[in-house]
Amino acid sequence: MTPVSHPYLDRPTPIPFAHRGGAADGLENTAAAFRRAAGLGYRHFETDVHATADGRLVAFHDATLDRVTDSRGRIVDLPWAEVRRARVAGSEPLPLFEELLEEFPEARWNVDIKAAPALEPLVELIRRTDCWDRVCVGSFSEARVARAARLAGPRLATSYGVKGVLGLRLRSYGIPFPVRPGAVCAQVPETQSGIRVVDERFIRMAHARGLQVHVWTVNEPDRMEALLDLGVDGIMTDQLEALRTVLTARGVWH
Repeated sequence: MTPVSHPYLDRPTPIPFAHRGGAADGLENTAAAFRRAAGLGYRHFETDVHATADGRLVAFHDATLDRVTDSRGRIVDLPWAEVRRARVAGSEPLPLFEELLEEFPEARWNVDIKAAPALEPLVELIRRTDCWDRVCVGSFSEARVARAARLAGPRLATSYGVKGVLGLRLRSYGIPFPVRPGAVCAQVPETQSGIRVVDERFIRMAHARGLQVHVWTVNEPDRMEALLDLGVDGIMTDQLEALRTVLTARGVWH
């Protein structure tokens, strides 16, 4: 177990994350999905944010509504009044991230900034609601998450983007590479483009820097078991019951 470097992480590890609320049932990133996850005992939720044309912050993964809703169009081009009419799987509305913060006051949120227009509204929302201890901000773009950290200051928990993860991977092999200070975790895929990311060497390097390692998106029990054996600090999954069963059997479902 790594030292706790931020209140966001002050819970026992390994941490189970409900990825998009538990995307396996097709209702990803909806209030219904997060309610189900909460009912199963999850307290760490992963979600994504986009900003509408009028600056409202929507919990949604894709840049467009096309894949999972009955509507069409890019969220950034549409006002909230139009986006709010879309239904995921034809039934569930898209939530504003602020609504989710209010409905689940005990939950901790791992938030992926999917596009630059969502960055400043997210930082402002965290500041206005004083939920510094409940949100960890990440992005594939290291520049984007680094900018969020600069805007928000040291109270904001952040994870590494692709460049930061690459830096940790290279450092684990003894290759000097600049890594942004201030992150509290590395959130990574098990492999990327056929290259192994998570192994004992990588975890050892992250832990030496006081970082937790959270792995996404792991849906098979045998992979969950193998990663837990390696010593990862958290797993993000769509298969909520499967991860709960694995952790319960190990006596670490908290």
